[in-house]
Amino acid sequence: MNALHDVLAPAKLNLFLHITGRRADGYHQLQSAFMLIDWCDVLHFDLTEDGRITRQDLTVALPADDLIVRAARLLQQASGTRLGAHMAVEKHLPAMAGLGGGSSDAATTLLALNRLWGLGWSRRQLSELGLKLGADVPFFLFGGHAWAEGVGETLTPLDLPRQRWLIVKPPAGLSTPAIFSDPDLERAHKSVTISDFVAQPFSFGQNDLQQVAQRLCPDVLSALMWLESLGLKPRMTGSGSAVFAPVDESMVLPPAPAGHVVQLCHNLDRHPLAGWCSSDE
Repeated sequence: MNALHDVLAPAKLNLFLHITGRRADGYHQLQSAFMLIDWCDVLHFDLTEDGRITRQDLTVALPADDLIVRAARLLQQASGTRLGAHMAVEKHLPAMAGLGGGSSDAATTLLALNRLWGLGWSRRQLSELGLKLGADVPFFLFGGHAWAEGVGETLTPLDLPRQRWLIVKPPAGLSTPAIFSDPDLERAHKSVTISDFVAQPFSFGQNDLQQVAQRLCPDVLSALMWLESLGLKPRMTGSGSAVFAPVDESMVLPPAPAGHVVQLCHNLDRHPLAGWCSSDE
């Protein structure tokens, strides 16, 4: 195997996000439901034998040391392989949106290079490595939708019914550290259970980051108000700035407000690369 092309890195939506506490190290404890959707970046990998890690941007320019490159170098170092890779990236997911695009790209890179380099690492091994890159990376290695706790790394499988979604990314993005460090952020949401959630999965709870996000980024509020004007019940995903709402299958994509990215999509049954590594330890 010398190449893996058209490898998908799907986005996620947080159906709800509750902050239940803060650890001594500053990380926040949370509960959330992570849902995979069929809006994806596309990555291409070619094997190199000289050990070099290189990247080509096919759509938008990415930072030189982005999570894709960092994931490749981390796996290369941890595994001790002398192989390298040239990676080409079709970036479709907007940045600073709360859709997990960077984390998903990193997870897809770990899965693809694990296969391309013939390492045979398990999902557990890759997840432990991925956590060093970001709290959301283990979810994108998990294989499906998940109930998340801890800092987002404690995952339980979720089954979700098929649903169509309208997602709006306003022009401005949001800094995750700025939201989580805000003194007005509510950090003591009462813990809930999976059984509470599954009774009404697409309307359960709230996003505790949304109020702070609306103050820091008025574009979030304007995007929410636009969806409400369409008769929908929207909320923000992750730390924003993208917002979303469930919609009927018959809905026609409405014209986007100036500067906004609007996408209709469905939730996936499972991650496109779910069978690419063993779950055995």
